[in-house]
Amino acid sequence: MIQLITERSYGDFAETLIAMHQLRYRVFKERLDWDVHTSGEMEVDSFDALHPAYLVQLATNGHVQGCVRLLPSVGPTMVGDTFSVLLAGQAAPSERSIWESSRFALDIATDAPKGEHAIARATYELFAGMIEFGLSRQLSDIVTVTDTRMERILRRAGWPLRRLGAPCKLGNTLAVAGCLKISNEVLAQIRSAGGFGGPVLWEPVVLAIA
Repeated sequence: MIQLITERSYGDFAETLIAMHQLRYRVFKERLDWDVHTSGEMEVDSFDALHPAYLVQLATNGHVQGCVRLLPSVGPTMVGDTFSVLLAGQAAPSERSIWESSRFALDIATDAPKGEHAIARATYELFAGMIEFGLSRQLSDIVTVTDTRMERILRRAGWPLRRLGAPCKLGNTLAVAGCLKISNEVLAQIRSAGGFGGPVLWEPVVLAIA
């Protein structure tokens, strides 16, 4: 299941968000050895202060095993403010119909269930959750910075990245910026490849008290 956590529900899911930041620490600091900002055993950066939407993937036992962060492209973004070198001199996308994804992370066993093309079903589920979020917000695209390994996974999964520039070496990563199309057709393909019969995204209902 993919749980959508927006600013209005941060307080209700504080423990889930802490587990998400701990997951990001394990993936980006310990496993990938990226130069990221940490606090204790959590990975947190300045973009987390901009009230993003988070997609948090929960295993069947409720354990947080995946996540991705989403922010409108009309505000500060990683692609525009941190990784502009990947844009080949052009301006970063800045439209209400485009949001940015970042901090895509999974911490699953190597023998986790697979979908088509030997890609983990958990990966397909996060992809599907991103597309469902995009459709619910009437988005045309998601812009992102990723590495060329994930670019190949996206292509195999049927959700190809449209590059905004050539890959560049950033630290120990060969990174690339690009856009991912949001459409019902792509969602259907991702759901089929991952073996999902319907929606994967769940957004909690926050009740207002007069």
